[in-house]
Amino acid sequence: MTRYRKVQWLYILVDTLSAVMIWIAFLAFRWLVYDGRIAFISEALVPAFHFWNAMILYPIGCLLVYYLSGYYIRPLDHKIGEEFVTTFVSSVIIAFGAFFIIIIDDNVQSYQRYTWSLLTLFAMQLLGSWIPRLILTLIVQHFIGGDRRTVLVGDIDETRKLRQQLHGRRVDAVLLPSELAAFHDIKKEKDIQEVIIALSHDVGNKRLYKIIRRLYPEQVEISFSAHVYDMLTGAARIRDLSGEPLVTVTRPRMADWELCVKRAFDVVMSVLALIFLSPLMLFLALLVFFTSKGCIIYRQERIGMYGKPFYILKFRTMIDDAEHGEPQLSSAADSRITPVGRWLRRYRLDELPQFWNILRGEMSIVGPRPERRYFINKIEREAPYYCLIYKIRPGLTSWGPVRVGYTDTIEKMVSRLNYDIVYTENMSLGLDMKILFYTVGIIFNGKGQ
Repeated sequence: MTRYRKVQWLYILVDTLSAVMIWIAFLAFRWLVYDGRIAFISEALVPAFHFWNAMILYPIGCLLVYYLSGYYIRPLDHKIGEEFVTTFVSSVIIAFGAFFIIIIDDNVQSYQRYTWSLLTLFAMQLLGSWIPRLILTLIVQHFIGGDRRTVLVGDIDETRKLRQQLHGRRVDAVLLPSELAAFHDIKKEKDIQEVIIALSHDVGNKRLYKIIRRLYPEQVEISFSAHVYDMLTGAARIRDLSGEPLVTVTRPRMADWELCVKRAFDVVMSVLALIFLSPLMLFLALLVFFTSKGCIIYRQERIGMYGKPFYILKFRTMIDDAEHGEPQLSSAADSRITPVGRWLRRYRLDELPQFWNILRGEMSIVGPRPERRYFINKIEREAPYYCLIYKIRPGLTSWGPVRVGYTDTIEKMVSRLNYDIVYTENMSLGLDMKILFYTVGIIFNGKGQ
């Protein structure tokens, strides 16, 4: 397990224990202050007020709020001020949520007690969760902070200059671009979290993107020295590190809390879709089975987040073995498409099985449309920046598919990619909702292909 995962689970453990202790302390306050006693139940000295149910639900609710706040995404990068703000907002949500779900059902004779209960729970939640977090963050910063394990990749002269500008920051290895084959073993051995690319000013874009494509599957943060940013304008996020301004190309534009809300939305909607649309999917499966020979669910390798392959699921819409081993693009008038398949494509019903891909974390409901490696190689000849969409999960729908639809030429694929690049650099929950609105319109109007 990497240091990142260990610290992440340590924060989760501390938050869980804090939530349990906060709820016990709150119950003790209510019964000792208001009733002056603690009731006996089954000969155990426990409060009588929803004790066991709340003892389970309260920590689970706290962890859910903490997750949606984005607190666990980058546990090695916690800053004390931001941590307090995040904890404060989470405490407000938790206190009000517990009040309206649990406390409001209590038999309290005075409304003033409701107010004091709410304020007391908020104070206990804020202090009881923030203080342990603060102590843990200070410990992590003392033993790990400033020890972000880094590899420099680039030309000899540029990496030497950058190393001096990092002001003594730890650098675990320096590699030439031709030595990247050794990076995987170095990352595994030294638990590398970041790669900083240092190239000369006259380096070509294709060389830079080639390095990025090679590093993306390693799931490390990829940063550049400042002057390289000119090559990737609009495609990177600037940050200040050890006095040397760097840009990173691997962090999504969404805030951490938005990323977590987006993933939670994906999971909830996928579960609901797989449950409530199961009769429709069973009908479609039987329709495909009885109208043409071949498999019902078609599995095809696509390239997803971090440039890693996965198998996308679709209802088969073409005749069996339609490509004869050679990847081919499809058009609206493609004779390989079956009559049922044409109808499925028109209303995009063939893509319903991809809710399983979404639930597995391979895809998102909204995100760049994934493509096959064969066609990615062709696209990259015209658009070497294709790798910039690897920072997020591919999607069931996105701005590219909405604007361009199915693609039957490389030119259209590049056009769709450009829309998807625009999406990745402007992504937000609001934009996702807008894209879903347009997608629903396409489905109901039967404008798919």
